[in-house]
Amino acid sequence: MSAALLHPRLADCRRLFLRDYEVHINIGVHDFEKRGEQRVVINVELFVPLALSTPVEDKLREVVDYDFMRSTIAKRVSQGHIHLQETLCDDLAKALLAHPQVRAVRLSTEKPDVYPDCDAVGVEVFHIKEV
Repeated sequence: MSAALLHPRLADCRRLFLRDYEVHINIGVHDFEKRGEQRVVINVELFVPLALSTPVEDKLREVVDYDFMRSTIAKRVSQGHIHLQETLCDDLAKALLAHPQVRAVRLSTEKPDVYPDCDAVGVEVFHIKEV
């Protein structure tokens, strides 16, 4: 378990996740990477206080909708070429953390097709809103 999950400010949170979301995007710094799209796998965890995400009426409006994660990713990747996974991770984390109910975000990106001798290369970030 990641140490981030043990952070005391997350003890009263629900963890929402989007796991192994695969997108094809223009990403990379090398010339060959700029000629086409690459497969990128994105994992997102959002931490939302239980007080802000425990439904009383069993209605979608009472929680953070999973579509928010997918649409936030789609909006960013549609903006054109990205040189670095670090930039992609930081941009996505910032956008997801801007949701008023989200207290923290943990996000990773992986490029699984870069090297033949490993599963993937990637980046992970974790951010908690300031109080």
